[in-house]
Amino acid sequence: MAWHEMEYRLILSTCPDLESAEALAEALIEEGLAACVSIVPAALSVYRWQGKIVKEREHLLLIKSREDVYPDLEEAIRSRHPYEVPEVIGIPVSDGLGSYLAWIDEQLEKKR
Repeated sequence: MAWHEMEYRLILSTCPDLESAEALAEALIEEGLAACVSIVPAALSVYRWQGKIVKEREHLLLIKSREDVYPDLEEAIRSRHPYEVPEVIGIPVSDGLGSYLAWIDEQLEKKR
């Protein structure tokens, strides 16, 4: 399939520490579920959990992938994530550099 026929996704997730973020990123790459995972360290997250407002330092994962592998990617995150309810948000990519999108395809096809 040509890159313009695919539906790409940017998936957001957060981890409590760099070690779990790196382990999750490596697993997603190894399993061919993501082409690239960028880890943004030391994001401050403010949210309500179990009735209390919580402020936590987290590491934000920017996961580059495609819609066709999203169900497996979501399950991989859920099964490995240290949080009871991990953040997994998929954002459709409406535009992108054709050669970069083609590179995503190449990376995902290596393990499929």
